[in-house]
Amino acid sequence: MRAKRKGVHALLECIDIVKDYKGHTGTRRVLNHVNLRLERGQKLGILGRNGAGKSTLMRIIGGVEPMTGGRIEQDMSISWPIAFGGAFQGSLSGLDNLRFIARIYGLDYTTTRAFVDDFAELGKQLAEPVKTYSSGMRARLAFALSIVIEFDCYLIDEVIMVGDARFHQRCHDELFGKRSDRALIIVSHSMDFVRDVCERGSVLHNGHLRHYDDVNDAIAEYETL
Repeated sequence: MRAKRKGVHALLECIDIVKDYKGHTGTRRVLNHVNLRLERGQKLGILGRNGAGKSTLMRIIGGVEPMTGGRIEQDMSISWPIAFGGAFQGSLSGLDNLRFIARIYGLDYTTTRAFVDDFAELGKQLAEPVKTYSSGMRARLAFALSIVIEFDCYLIDEVIMVGDARFHQRCHDELFGKRSDRALIIVSHSMDFVRDVCERGSVLHNGHLRHYDDVNDAIAEYETL
């Protein structure tokens, strides 16, 4: 359940989030009553080993995957996980997906297309069905569409690290330069990256999320896993 808060300092709050997956051998609990609180402008790094459920938590926060239990309360706008291409309609072209998102968010189509054309650098392939895109192309399109919308909180996954050094730098400038006042939730295996960008850290392990006010304490805990 997702609800808007009233009369409270701007924040995002995940309350007792549970996520179960059903398989042939039974139910596997990936997130076990996870709690998270983020205020406007804060930068949080979420650390954990492969398969710990970090991306699952990001998709739940971004509204692209349902939770089994718990609720999310928010009074700031939150992006989908940046570079997550699963929300695209694969049979439609990149342009048609762009047009749909511009309509949903009330963006000027011409201005939005000009920005995406310049940033994603997909050229004529923007007019081709998204299902024909490589993962890198989908990531470029999703990243461009994410930052053309001015969210209060951006969800960032390592999968944004696609393309060449020039594209990496443009991504960095857009997120950490022009939008330095926004809240961020970052999932990464690069401890240097997390240390440089985040002031707080959380470690996801065995379905539980432990929080640290100092990101260096979170990194130290993660490295013992």
